[in-house]
Amino acid sequence: MRVLLVEDDMMVGNALEQGLRDAAYAVDWTRDGESALTALATHEYGLVVLDLGLPSADGLSVLRRLRASGDATPVLIVTARDAVASRIAGLDLGADDYLVKPFAFAELLARLRALTRRSGGTAQAVLGNGPLTLDPATRVARFGATEARLTPREFALLQALLLRPGTVLSRERLEEDIYGWGEEVESNTVEYMIHSLRRKLGADAIRNVRGSGWYVDAPP
Repeated sequence: MRVLLVEDDMMVGNALEQGLRDAAYAVDWTRDGESALTALATHEYGLVVLDLGLPSADGLSVLRRLRASGDATPVLIVTARDAVASRIAGLDLGADDYLVKPFAFAELLARLRALTRRSGGTAQAVLGNGPLTLDPATRVARFGATEARLTPREFALLQALLLRPGTVLSRERLEEDIYGWGEEVESNTVEYMIHSLRRKLGADAIRNVRGSGWYVDAPP
């Protein structure tokens, strides 16, 4: 899943970017409010991790303008502002959750997983369409009686498909979901990962539409 990280503190931003990438997220990192708004207007994100104390436009302004544009991308505010009034302001402007610094990184990941479930319209901790399931907390996939632990990239690709069951996703669309800015993408990487997932789970776990892309079956 592609995440927009909006954080002006270099030390905090570097740690969050690396931690999110290690957790199989594709990360684009902006350091001021106006750059964040430009990124949101030109790319599709699954989640936004938003600091409030930003140059050029603060986090609340970014959030206000994002929601005013009709963009419903889930937003997790991560900030050192621990006053109740700040939390209320952020939530009332359309934030989906709020985390006060300092925090345990494992809690941030759990909150992002919860936002992903909510945006996908499910309360279930495990993604799935029936025979195929994926546990975001462990990166374990199951197809029928077959179980496999996935690499971060394999997980990101299968998650992208399971979040849109029945929808054919092109190679370009999948690359958008699993790679952030500055990450080199080889021309056959998606095809190689699809092959790897089918080898681990079974050929029928992921369907191909020749010339268009790949999909997983919609739930019955």
